[in-house]
Amino acid sequence: MYRNLSEFIARLEREGELVRIGAAVSPAYEIAEITDRMCKSPDGGKALLFENTGTGFPVLTNMMGSPRRMAAALGAESLEAVGARIRALLDDARAPKDSLRERLRLLPLLAEAGRWLPRAGTRRGACQQVVLRGDEASLGRLPVLRCWPCDGGPFVTLPMVHTVDPETGVRNVGMYRMQVFDDRTTGMHWHIHKTGARHFDAYRRLGRRMPVAVALGGDPVYAYAATAPMPDDMDEYLLAGFLRRRPVRLVRCLTNGMYVPADCDFVIEGYVDPAEEPAEEGPFGDHTGFYSLQDLYPRFHVTAITHRRDAVWPATLVGVPPMEDARIAEATERIFLEPIRAAVLPEAEDLWMPASGVAHNLAVVAMRRRYAGQAHKAAQALWGAGQMMFNKYLLLAPAGCDVRDTECLAALVRRADPVRMLIRGEGVADVLDHATATPGFGGKAALDLTSVDPAGPEPVLPSPAAFVQAGGIVAMRAEYLTRWGVAALFAPRGGRVDVGDCLRRNGLERVPYAVLFDAEARSLPDGSDLLWLAAANSDPRRDLQLVGGTLLIDARSKRPGVEGHPSRFPNVVCSHPETIRKVDSRWTEYGLGEMLPSPSERYRGLLLSEEAAW
Repeated sequence: MYRNLSEFIARLEREGELVRIGAAVSPAYEIAEITDRMCKSPDGGKALLFENTGTGFPVLTNMMGSPRRMAAALGAESLEAVGARIRALLDDARAPKDSLRERLRLLPLLAEAGRWLPRAGTRRGACQQVVLRGDEASLGRLPVLRCWPCDGGPFVTLPMVHTVDPETGVRNVGMYRMQVFDDRTTGMHWHIHKTGARHFDAYRRLGRRMPVAVALGGDPVYAYAATAPMPDDMDEYLLAGFLRRRPVRLVRCLTNGMYVPADCDFVIEGYVDPAEEPAEEGPFGDHTGFYSLQDLYPRFHVTAITHRRDAVWPATLVGVPPMEDARIAEATERIFLEPIRAAVLPEAEDLWMPASGVAHNLAVVAMRRRYAGQAHKAAQALWGAGQMMFNKYLLLAPAGCDVRDTECLAALVRRADPVRMLIRGEGVADVLDHATATPGFGGKAALDLTSVDPAGPEPVLPSPAAFVQAGGIVAMRAEYLTRWGVAALFAPRGGRVDVGDCLRRNGLERVPYAVLFDAEARSLPDGSDLLWLAAANSDPRRDLQLVGGTLLIDARSKRPGVEGHPSRFPNVVCSHPETIRKVDSRWTEYGLGEMLPSPSERYRGLLLSEEAAW
C-alpha cells in the first residue's frame, strides 16, 4: 500500500488519473466549482491537485472519484477483487471444522488477522514534523474549502475524527464534517445515531472533557475506513490493516494522548467540553444534493496542529449526485455484502445503492426466496441492520437478477403489482433526510419483486398520443411509461392536485406508478435526476399513496409547516452565477482541456429561494 498520501498521488499521476493545476485558485468556492464539473464528467474525470491555494498547502480533490481510483485507494485492481478477498476470508472462517487437522488450519488465518491490528509506537511520526501550538495553531493557515454559496462557513470535509469510549477504551474513527467558526474552534457534526455522539454522551455523564484528534491524509485507505459501516465497537484501523495488508502504525498526540496514524498529513488536536453550550452549525451543501440546515452541535477546541513538511490537504465535495461519495458507496457495497449475508440476510445475493439514491434513500437487493413473506422478513432485517437502518426505499429482486442491469430491473418493475407487492414501514431515518417532518424518524417502503418473472408476459401499458392537462397537473413526460411503467407528472409548486382525475382524463388508470414533481423539474434531461428528486423529496409515510391501482409518490417541494410537512424545506445545492462565470473565464488557465459546463446550471430552476431553505 502507500506510505503516505504523496505516494498515492504519484501513482495516480503515473497512470494518467491526476491533473496538477498550477494556476492560483481560491479555497472559497472556486475549487469546489472546478471539482463539481470534474466529478460529473464521464467516469468521474480525474483527481485534481491544486498546487497554488494561497496557503502554502496544495489541495487534493476527487481522489477516489472513479472506480479505478477507488480500487487503487484500497490497494486492489478492482472493487470486485476486494469483495472476493472478504468472501474468501469469511468462507474459510465459517467452513465446518470436523477434525483437529481442519481446526489447526485456522491458525494461519488467526495469525494473519493478528498482523492487521494497529500498532502504537513511541517515536514521533511524519505527521508531527511541524508542530504548531498556541496562537500558531490557527485553522486560518489551512486551505479549508468553502463549497456552496449558502454554507455557514468553511468546512473540513474529509476529516478522520478520533474518539475513545471512556468506559471501554475502544477507539472510533468517523468522518464528521467540521465547520470552522474561527481560528481555534469548529463545529463537530455528530449525528445522534453515530458512535462519536455516543462517546460524547458518555463523557457528559462522567462530567469530563472529551479528547478528540482529527487526522487528514496519509494512506487513502484510512479515509475509506472512517466512512465504512463498521460494528460499533470494532476499530476502523483493523479494517484498514486488512485492506492494506499491514498494520496501521499509530503515534501519540502531543496535547491530549489520542493516537493517530503516523503517516497522515495533518493532525488537529483538541477537545470537546460536554458542559459547554452547543453552537449553531450549518447550513451545509450536503451529499443529499440539498442543504442540511442549521442545528446545534458541540464545539471542538484546537490545542495543537501538526503536519508533514510536504503536507497535502485532502478534501471532498458533496452535492447533487453523482459525486466522489458515490464511488465510496460502491466500495462499501462490495466489501460489506458478505458480512451482511453472514450476520443479517443469508438469502442476499447482491446489493446495489444507485448514486441517485445518495446511499441511504434507495437500495436494490437480489435475494433467494423460498417461502411466502420472506421479502417482508428481508426488508425488516435490513431496516434494522447498521447503517442500512437509514434506507428509505428498497427494491427486493429475485435471485439471478443483475441488480446493476437497469434493463432487468425495468422488466421487473413494470410487471409488478404495486398494490399487492408494496411493503410499508416506519423507522430510523438519516438526520439529513429533509422530507420527514420528524427528524431522524420517517416512513419506509419496499417493493417485493421476488416472485416477478422478468421474462413473463409484457403488461399492456397505455401510451397517450397527447397529454391533457387535468387535476392541476400541467405536464407529463411519457418516456418512462413503456420501459418502467412510470408516469412522471408535473404540477405548480404548492398547488392542489387531483392525480386520479389526471390519470382518468389521460387513460392512464392502468399505469402502475406515478411520480409527481414540481413543474420546474420537467426541464431536467436525465432520468437519474428525477429518480434522485423522487427519493429525496418524499417521505413514504406521508407522500406514498395508492390512487386506484397506481402507486403515487409526491416528490414536490413541501411548503414548510403545512399539512404535516417539515418546518423547514431546504434548497438544492447550486453554485453562485458569479462563481460559474469566474471559472468559465479562467478555464484555459487550469489546463483541464475542453470546457466542462457547470452542473449547477441544470439545477438552478429547482431553487425555491436565494437562501438555504424555503
